[in-house]
Amino acid sequence: QVQLVESGGGLVQAGGSLRLSCAASGRTFSRYDMGWFRQAPGKEREFVAANNWRGGKDYADSVKGRTTISRDNAKNTVYLQMDSLKPEDTAVYYCAAEVVLRQSATRVRKRADEYQYWGQGTQVTVSS
Repeated sequence: QVQLVESGGGLVQAGGSLRLSCAASGRTFSRYDMGWFRQAPGKEREFVAANNWRGGKDYADSVKGRTTISRDNAKNTVYLQMDSLKPEDTAVYYCAAEVVLRQSATRVRKRADEYQYWGQGTQVTVSS
């Protein structure tokens, strides 16, 4: 069982920055694929960014160029640095994890149904 705890959300003005953190339990964090998703009111959960266990990364087009995902395996933590925030970035942000069983796995997971473990979410509100 993997437990995920997000932090770092809050209220920020448009153009501002936030860094979200997600701390994971377990002793094999280096073998977790990690992802960030978000869900705005009345909308479906959508992919934001992912960082797989091999260091591969991918981003949604809507955040590309203003968002950076990174991980610190020594701290069992994945980060989401968001800059130039826009009101449309307002959502609950969720961290997700999937334990990688095969060393041959290289792709970056972008679908919510590819992740087994989820955090409780952290609210990000961007005011105009």
